[in-house]
Formats: sequence, C-alpha cells, structure tokens
Amino acid sequence: MVDAQPSLPLADDGYPAAGGVARRPVDAADSALANRRWWDAAAPAYLAEHGADLGDVDFLWCPEGLREADAHLLGDVAGRRALEIGCGSAPCARWLRRAGADVVAFDLSAGMLARAVELNAATGLAVPLVQADAGALPFAGASFDVACSAFGGLPFVADVEGALAEVARVLRPGGRFVASVNHPMRWPFPDSPDPADLRVTSSYFDRRPYVETDDAGRATYAEHHRTVGDWVRAVVGAGLVLEDLVEPEWTPGRTQEWGQWSPERGALVPGTLILVARTP
Repeated sequence: MVDAQPSLPLADDGYPAAGGVARRPVDAADSALANRRWWDAAAPAYLAEHGADLGDVDFLWCPEGLREADAHLLGDVAGRRALEIGCGSAPCARWLRRAGADVVAFDLSAGMLARAVELNAATGLAVPLVQADAGALPFAGASFDVACSAFGGLPFVADVEGALAEVARVLRPGGRFVASVNHPMRWPFPDSPDPADLRVTSSYFDRRPYVETDDAGRATYAEHHRTVGDWVRAVVGAGLVLEDLVEPEWTPGRTQEWGQWSPERGALVPGTLILVARTP
C-alpha cells in the first residue's frame, strides 16, 4: 500500500506551482516531505512529458540517451537479486526483470508508484514495489547483489552519506552499485538547453540546495548540490569501492531535449555523472 500526501496546487503546465525559489539549507525531514509531495503531484505531468522516452520496459541512465542495453554498467543481472532506488514508474526495474533479475523497486512517491502498478499490469512484468525513503531502507542487510539508481532519489536526499551507507548495508560482499546523478558542472550555469546560456551565474562550490517554496515559504521541492569530490568522498565514506566515474556523451542522432539537456549543449559540457562502485 502507498500513502499519498495532499496534492499541491498545479501550474498551467501540470507541475506544482512554486510560490518562490531560493538557494538555502533544508534539513533531511523537510527535504523528504517536500519531494514526496512534489513528485506525487507532478507524476502525471512528468510522465506525460517524459514517459515515451523512459519507456515501459527500458533502462535509460540519463537524458544523454545512454541505455543499459548498450552500456552494460550492471553486468549480467540474470539470476541476481537487484534493488532499484527511486524507481519512479519502474521501467528500469521491469527491464531488469525481463533480463532475468529478481528485482525489487522502491520510490518515495505514491504518485509514481501508482503508475508503476498500472505498468506492471500492462506489461505483465510484476515487479514488487515498495514506498520507502532512500535514507532508511526497509530491507535486510546483505540481501541484494546489485543496486542501481537512474536519477532516482539521490539528488533529492539531504543526507546522501547516510543513504549510501544504507546501500552498502543491503548489498552483499562484491555487490555492484551504479547510480546516475546530475553532473555537478550543471549547477553554475542557467537551467536552459540553449548553449548561448553557458555562462557562469553561480559558484560551483555553493552547496546550498535549490529549493522551491509555497506562498508561506515552506519547501515544496528540494534538489541538493554536491561537487564531484563530494560524491567521491560520500561513496568511499560509505565503505564502497569506487571503480569508475562515467560522463556520458550525447548519443548521436538523439534529438530529445530534457530540461536543460539538449543535443547542442550536450556536445559542449557534461550533464550527467554516473557513479560505478562495489562492496569489498
């Protein structure tokens, strides 16, 4: 069972309307509550905009168009127990299921999980779904061989060190962890797909989250910024062994824009960072 929060007011584009925008601190509890409510309200608009690109049974790592079928970052998943972190409508988990993995998927948002339930039925791939917070995983230690996250959860978690420690806890020895996140180099530039807007407007080292607020100043959305070094230290500090940092280049022939990601901008600067790690 999933627990939906009261809906936020929507703007004309179907996404939650923001009363204001700020770069300011937000604690873990407020960040989780804000993002849970935002994604519950935004799920229909987000999936209407991006659902065709994400697919129903597909594993898209990033807006650059890198797919697991081509990248093989997780290795052979057949017969392995896998966990998807921040699954959204769960197309990646269903792709893993079709590839032979014994997979469980979780997300913070009831709105996203409701669509995942519908797609499980429509595709005939019955992936178990759990509503949970990445900072407190409701799974036994050493119970998964693989954990993955395609822009799911980690950019929206205030205590990413705690979340990664949870990932390390639930992975078996030699388990594999791969996660794609916003590339830290996105943050100094305006949120625009136009390469003409590639001008530095804020500090790369400003780690204050991007926060949208309601008319009373309460957080309704929070996205957390970390430098490349911050990500490396968080992974290693969780007891994981970092094996690679992948910066996907734009897929030739791909024309899909996604927020500030575009073919023109993707040819110039990275938009995604993929962390590839394992447990000792």
